[in-house]
Amino acid sequence: MEQIRDKNLYYVGGYVRDEILGVKCFDIDFCYEGDAIDFAQKFNIIKTNKDFGTVRILLNNKEIDIASTRTEVYPKAGHLPVIKETACSLEKDLQRRDFTINAIAKNTVTNELVDYFGGLEDIKNKKLRVLHSKSFVDDPTRIVRGLKFSVRFNFELEEETKRLQEEYLDNINYDMSYHRLKKELVETFNLNIEDAYNKFVEQGIYKLLGENQIIPEIKCSIQDLIDKFNPQYRWLVYLGLYDLSNFELNKEEAAILNSYHKIKSIKPKDNVETYFLFNKAPLESVLLYAISINYDIATNYLENLKNLKPFVNGDDLLALGVPKGVAYKDILEKLLIEKIKNPNMTKVEEIELVKSQLLNGFLK
Repeated sequence: MEQIRDKNLYYVGGYVRDEILGVKCFDIDFCYEGDAIDFAQKFNIIKTNKDFGTVRILLNNKEIDIASTRTEVYPKAGHLPVIKETACSLEKDLQRRDFTINAIAKNTVTNELVDYFGGLEDIKNKKLRVLHSKSFVDDPTRIVRGLKFSVRFNFELEEETKRLQEEYLDNINYDMSYHRLKKELVETFNLNIEDAYNKFVEQGIYKLLGENQIIPEIKCSIQDLIDKFNPQYRWLVYLGLYDLSNFELNKEEAAILNSYHKIKSIKPKDNVETYFLFNKAPLESVLLYAISINYDIATNYLENLKNLKPFVNGDDLLALGVPKGVAYKDILEKLLIEKIKNPNMTKVEEIELVKSQLLNGFLK
């Protein structure tokens, strides 16, 4: 980034934190002390947002976002902030951030670290500290961000921050941005770290989901299940047993929960019933069943039954003299049932079964 060095340009946030911690960071955040849009005039500008004081430039075939230093206010607690001032001092900009460990800047020219709020000391001591006493009131999603950082970096809340979190969770303002809360929950639980869920429950963070939440009984390790079966919507496997009616779910997420609620009260008697209970359900719904209803039944399906199918197909039926399109579906479904009962059946045995029991007069 040699060409973008400037005495007023700083690396900020997670990039600086991760560099100090020695962990990989995929996003580089730049902050310009002053007007970033004016600064960017000497580069190839892709787009600007004057209201937010941000600009995107193209440099060495890479798109880079630069934000002007700014201050924010929360007109309504728990909702999105609005910008009060742009081109303010770097100190004021860093003061609006969530935790001291994310309020450290690094100058792009001198590489000097700028730390007004003790973030370096908190990193050294593995502590998460908010920058002011109203931090969680302004933005309760910071509680989930704190959870995410605690399990990613093995940090703990410092005592005053812990007290402020407990105080807020005892008196939650449910008029909040659930869109922002969902984003943080997805990021946290997609990490698939069981300790995040344990802290989520033990610290009462689950209460952010909505009023009158009931802590579900978990019958197995969610982390192990996800490691083994790799579902797309990991966060829903962790939180799908809670009341998520406050959240806007996409089509796939809603289908997962709907499917789970349809199957959760059914206990199949054998492998055939197990197969047809789960075969059209999303993977995440089956995992929720494993977690909450019966681990053995659900994992038996996923490990032994899910991919079962006969060797015999439509071409084989045609070769046996069954006219095209005639009852193929019924014959193959009956064969599938027999295959579930006897998974070790060979193709020769399947053909014999079809000929002796399943054709029902369809042979020429």
